[in-house]
Amino acid sequence: MKILVVDDDPIQREMLAGFLVNQGYRVIAVANGEEALDVFQKQAVHLSLLDHHMPGATGGEVLAKMKAINPLAHVILITAYGDVQTAVTVLKLGADEFLEKPVDLALLLNKIREIEREITVEEDVAVVKEAVEDGPLPLRIIAGSPAMKEVISLVRRTADSPWPVLILGETGTGKELIARLLHLLSPRKDQPFIEVNCAAIPENLFESELFGHEKGAFTGAVSRRRGRMELADRGTLFLDEIGEMPLNLQPKLLRSLQENKISRVGSESEIHLDLRLVSASNRDIKHMIDEGQFREDLYYRIKVLEIEIPPLRERREDIPVLVAFFLERYAHKALRVSHEALDTLIKYPFPGNVREIEHAIQRTITLARGSVVHPSDLPGEIRRHEATTEGKLIERLNAMEREMILSALEQKDWVQTQAAEVLGISERVLRYKMKKHGIIGEDS
Repeated sequence: MKILVVDDDPIQREMLAGFLVNQGYRVIAVANGEEALDVFQKQAVHLSLLDHHMPGATGGEVLAKMKAINPLAHVILITAYGDVQTAVTVLKLGADEFLEKPVDLALLLNKIREIEREITVEEDVAVVKEAVEDGPLPLRIIAGSPAMKEVISLVRRTADSPWPVLILGETGTGKELIARLLHLLSPRKDQPFIEVNCAAIPENLFESELFGHEKGAFTGAVSRRRGRMELADRGTLFLDEIGEMPLNLQPKLLRSLQENKISRVGSESEIHLDLRLVSASNRDIKHMIDEGQFREDLYYRIKVLEIEIPPLRERREDIPVLVAFFLERYAHKALRVSHEALDTLIKYPFPGNVREIEHAIQRTITLARGSVVHPSDLPGEIRRHEATTEGKLIERLNAMEREMILSALEQKDWVQTQAAEVLGISERVLRYKMKKHGIIGEDS
């Protein structure tokens, strides 16, 4: 990581530069804003540390010019004259942080490491988006929120490895999409991606589906059939909802993964395989282990690496982008979502996650009355949730108001003129609110 240090004080400049070099960073140190902008124009600088008060261009002015050149520039402002107004000003200009002299080096280092992590994540996301541009994925990667950027960054770093990956997340969060992304970014991308939905296969057919069978191995086996594991050879096997796998089949899967070979049902010969296993589940597998519903040794075999996808309610920043994406994908006419409708969508918790928002937009497009989507055009469960939320808030506010009125009346021995004065309202308004809340005076 390359850091630009800008300070007209040579002692401060050398101290910061020396400290950062000792921490393993590449450092360029200059004495004023003009030199800083010249370096910034000519070199790729990851982070700039700007002294705020310098002769010539101030740190704030240099920051503004850096942001004009590169809006993604990372900058920390340092000043000996720190105050709230200065902090507000530089943060509005786009500074990542505002520090006062003498600089707390431990605090500075922590902030630099945070920014370094953000830069790495952003670079990972950019690489992944470029790799899947016009690719075979069924959906576009939507990663505007910090939580999803972390997921995409983790996918990029795990894609190259041969180790099994366990993807965890609620129903509808996009576990299959992440599994396909892992395959697409891996060295196996030109080989098969074979998916097995463990929840959709009857238990009596599971072994044959996974390992294949020989002709005559059981009633109905009229010909030899290769199983999903054999079909995934040299590629990726995706076991979706692996928590639904029959318990009696788990030891055989574990042995196959350990030995990298299988035997078809009804065969005595072994087939050696080279595949990358990706599994997914919306269940708490650790709890299933405690309940005796999943083998612990298989759990640790499939979970060498783990990716957890956050639910949509924890990354609401992605909702507007998802809404726009699904509108573009499904609308056959120009359709715009009103501010009120978008606000309603953002507040809704979407227990079905991305899949639910996709279906909600499909229904909305079908039933919308005009070219603008209003809250009344949204599905009923989304409208009812907003009404319920507002109703609960009103109930809480009414209860709070009643409690405040009772407290004021008791404090002033139920003298309404004095209680009204405490509450900052007129006696007439107090009498109205007492009637509204069913409060009867002691002398009544």
